Amino acid sequence: MPAEQDSKTNILFIMYDQLRFDYLSCAGHPHLETPNFDRVAKRGVRFSNAYVQSPICGASRMCFYTGRYTSSHGAQWNGFPLRVGEQTLGDHLRRQDMSCWLIGKTHMKADADGMARLGLSPDSQIGARQAECGFDPWTRDDGLWGYGPDGFYDEKRSPYNEYLKSKGYPSENPWADFANAGVDEAGDIASGWMFANADKPANIREEDSETPWLTRETINFIEQAEDGWCAHVSFIKPHWPYIVPAPYHDMYGPNHVPAPVRHDAERDDPHPVFGAYMGNKIAQAFQQDEVRQKVIPAYMGLIKQCDDQLGVLLDYLDDSGRLDKTMIVLTSDHGDYLGDHWLGEKDLFHEPSVKVPLIISDPRPEANVSRGTVCDALVESIDLAPTFVEVAGGKVPDHILEGRSLLPWLRGEVPDWRDYAISEFDYSPTPQCVKLGLEPRDARLFMVFDGRYKLIHAEGGFRPMLFDLQTDPEEFHDLAKTGDHQPQIDQMYDYLAQWGRRLAQRVTKSEDDIKAMRGRSLRRGILPFMVDGSEVPAELTEKYKGPAPGNYLKDDTSSGS
Repeated sequence: MPAEQDSKTNILFIMYDQLRFDYLSCAGHPHLETPNFDRVAKRGVRFSNAYVQSPICGASRMCFYTGRYTSSHGAQWNGFPLRVGEQTLGDHLRRQDMSCWLIGKTHMKADADGMARLGLSPDSQIGARQAECGFDPWTRDDGLWGYGPDGFYDEKRSPYNEYLKSKGYPSENPWADFANAGVDEAGDIASGWMFANADKPANIREEDSETPWLTRETINFIEQAEDGWCAHVSFIKPHWPYIVPAPYHDMYGPNHVPAPVRHDAERDDPHPVFGAYMGNKIAQAFQQDEVRQKVIPAYMGLIKQCDDQLGVLLDYLDDSGRLDKTMIVLTSDHGDYLGDHWLGEKDLFHEPSVKVPLIISDPRPEANVSRGTVCDALVESIDLAPTFVEVAGGKVPDHILEGRSLLPWLRGEVPDWRDYAISEFDYSPTPQCVKLGLEPRDARLFMVFDGRYKLIHAEGGFRPMLFDLQTDPEEFHDLAKTGDHQPQIDQMYDYLAQWGRRLAQRVTKSEDDIKAMRGRSLRRGILPFMVDGSEVPAELTEKYKGPAPGNYLKDDTSSGS
């Protein structure tokens, strides 16, 4: 399809926060029915081995948005600024005349010092895009509007909170008092921050909760947009706090809660970093059965609400004639342990944390061959950025974008592909770093996974971890403890070294630019290092040889006397 037609394809890039890869019915969940996720999977390809490049919100998102690994872009933890100069989806897509919009959450922290150094005003178009991760914001709300010791934290003013106030919820912070709270037996606020309240319905009309509100914002954006847009719709849920309005609060119960995927062997001489995380507050909470039995049904209810609202979006696209010209991408920034491996939250590299759902429906005819299929190739989150550039009709700038376009898989092809996936985790700001007595520079983990073996390297002088997912798919047995798998460890370290030698920072000149530079100095007449000039074409030395002997200008007197 010609580039001018491709540029009119829309991209609906939907991200759910903290959605596990296996909590969808199309991925085999035994109880949770997600017919609208399944509907997109039937129209496209479900990638069953998709890995994020960092299992923490902010760092992971910056990888999606830049198409680069965390050690390339540097924003390796929540609140670490994305430095001025890093190119993002918006920069790449606008070059192809595709607009790039944000609706929802980014977790972006602007590089205020860098902007000040360069004199970029946040009020200018360039400054605003720098501060919004390259997006043009339709509406941005990162959620989690809590009350701290210093009062209500509302640095940027939450559009969602303003919406709730317009609907008559009587609070300076209705997110905390209504959307994130139920009501207890005494009629008092039962905050969603407490897991004990996860089985209560949020004290809010369902249509006013976060997910329906953002769905309506998305439809409002699409209504006024001209074709040829990329809209990053970033839902705040099913990320904690785990509380959901009726009727979703009691759709699931303890009978729908699976047994935790964990083993006593994991607690027997664990890797020091793993041991530190098993001992933290969130892990200790999720090691309690009563917590899981309240939280997981609420988590499932949040996902069910997300699926229903996805159905609203799909129906709108269909009814408005836009479904057949819109690529739909469904994914998450990371998973959620939910008590598996004796852990809560995310952070480490077990499958529930680092593996994410990824479903892509390409409406164009060349993707017809792959509809309804599952691809088990090793896919990384950074692959979306080059995919979108190609959809927009551009050539992938592979000196900047470190991922690979997924369009060949969508066309039913089997491209030359990567041998391993990489993920990184910088835990320097955490209590675990302090507990282990590490300097911030040493609190870093690297995952290398080749489809069978998963190696985790820890800086700071620790031994590695190694899992064989073919014989131990639940990742219970750390083979690096036995000393019997050195060849496999060596192979994985070879992969890590290979990845570490990648050309990550030469981003101002492409391969084509460099090839075009060759010989340019000769064309400018700069001719060093020659013996007699015969080494180059004669026309390059012609002006340096001067007139041939006998051709000097004769004395004027010879012609006139």
